[in-house]
Amino acid sequence: MNPEHGTNLAHGTHGTARTGGDRAATLLLGVSTVLIGLMAGLFFAFDVSVMPGLAAGDERTYVTAMQSFNAAIDGNGLFGSVFVLALLTTAAAAVVEYRRGRRGTAVWAAAAAVAYLVVLVITFAVNIPLNNELAAVGDAAKLTDFSVVEKFKGTWVTTNILRTLLCTAALTALVRALLLHGRGTAR
Repeated sequence: MNPEHGTNLAHGTHGTARTGGDRAATLLLGVSTVLIGLMAGLFFAFDVSVMPGLAAGDERTYVTAMQSFNAAIDGNGLFGSVFVLALLTTAAAAVVEYRRGRRGTAVWAAAAAVAYLVVLVITFAVNIPLNNELAAVGDAAKLTDFSVVEKFKGTWVTTNILRTLLCTAALTALVRALLLHGRGTAR
């Protein structure tokens, strides 16, 4: 029995029953891990398949495809929910763990929240404005000035790689937080 946390390490119980705070922390950490994992996977898929595949084609196809991808994402409530809830659940997990006295777990969850917050800042400061510029060119079949496409390619791809790395770091931090939480430690 770990008296500091009321945890029976052999049986994984907290006293006679798990408290609401423990269940909330477990749920928040689990949901956060899944949501951040989904975002990391989305960005990674663009890095390793979508963008290289588009780059192999012509500029008009590139513009048309990216306009379609962006329109599909913009109008997708599920994507928007995952995109925002990933930050909210991760930050909430850090707060709950901190309040439960699990400082080590809270630090890892907070690190994940900060890394993902940087992803959101990059997205809103760089990627969305680039998406909007590409949308503003209109019908790709009528496009004659491809300078916006070249600017888009170089910057968007680079920042997406950064978003992938940051989401992967956040995911790694959440896995560590889950491990610490599961052990019932305050490290």
